[in-house]
Amino acid sequence: MSTPRRSASWFKWLLLAALVLALVAGLYRAIQKKQTQQEAAVAAAQALQADPVYELSADDVTEVASLNLTQTVSVSGSLQAIQTATVKARAAGELRDLSKREGDTVVEGEVLARIDSTEAQARVRQAARQVDAAQTQVDIARRALDNNQALVRQGFISATALDTSTANLRSAEATQQAAMAALDIARKGLADTTLRSPLSGQVSARMAQNGERVGVDVRILDVVDLSAFELAAAIAPADAVAVRVGQPASVQVEGLSEPLQAKVLRINPSVQAGSRSVLVYLRVPAQPGMRQGLFAQGSISTGQFSALAVPLSAVRNDKPQPYVQVLQEGAVRHVPLEPGALGVLNSEPMRVVEGLPVGTVVLRAQAGLIREGTAVRAGRLEAGAKTATEGAATAPTANAN
Repeated sequence: MSTPRRSASWFKWLLLAALVLALVAGLYRAIQKKQTQQEAAVAAAQALQADPVYELSADDVTEVASLNLTQTVSVSGSLQAIQTATVKARAAGELRDLSKREGDTVVEGEVLARIDSTEAQARVRQAARQVDAAQTQVDIARRALDNNQALVRQGFISATALDTSTANLRSAEATQQAAMAALDIARKGLADTTLRSPLSGQVSARMAQNGERVGVDVRILDVVDLSAFELAAAIAPADAVAVRVGQPASVQVEGLSEPLQAKVLRINPSVQAGSRSVLVYLRVPAQPGMRQGLFAQGSISTGQFSALAVPLSAVRNDKPQPYVQVLQEGAVRHVPLEPGALGVLNSEPMRVVEGLPVGTVVLRAQAGLIREGTAVRAGRLEAGAKTATEGAATAPTANAN
């Protein structure tokens, strides 16, 4: 009897010990987990307090180098068709036969509309009758003069009567000439009732409708010739000094994927009174899809020069003074720039930076804004700087043409 009881007592003690060990193990694991979390939090806090280390690729950097740049003058403005015309009513009356609308094509000399010509035709007939009447008077005066000349030779009348006949003929001829001039004016008035296109192109605006009574010089249609364009750009007088007629220009027109090669056509000899700017007119070749009024911007090539420069996109303007991000001793430094000229190298805008020595590593635009003093991994930096140096050394000379 004592043996089973003793076995049951030992079993209870073993079960109790197992439970105690399980509790101790769970408590130990909880303490270890809490310590691990605390260590991770401390490490994260230390990581946040530490400065980040950036790795820059070869495409993220460039170097200050002495380059042959094309000097340019920036221009912008709206395209204007070289040939435009406004069709106006040259006679008062009711508008008829106007069928053209915006976008329709017209040909030079084509009849676009008519003005009611009832009154004009009546004036032509009236003037023609007056011409006939005046011609009759001329004929009568000429016959009278011929008769009087014969009578004078025969001595039947005096020379005074002959002078009177001569004066009457001259008066009749003057009256006839005046009547013929009036007929020409009446015919001109009749021709003015027919409105013709002064040039070939497209209708850009229609300001009247059939049946309206229009007065003289009332606008009916606007016609635009899209075969040739020009850009009128306002530039500063200081920039206008270097601009010459015939200089090449590159113009990017709104809506077109590729820039167009333009040329300086004219330069206004006067400075604009309000803006104190000079108007420069560029001839822009016509392309499919170009329309009058499209915005265009570009640059005029005015010459070449050599200078220390970096891409214009690398210059940042989020501070009062423009600056560039340079790499010095493995860290980023913000270096302010003094005013400098702009140029172009292989269609890329460049900025002159005379204050930086040759070989200074500069961050490009794609590197983004990096806080001053941020460390950069030296291994990737050296590879990037080497690539930038090779690119600057082998950069081709810009062509002003």
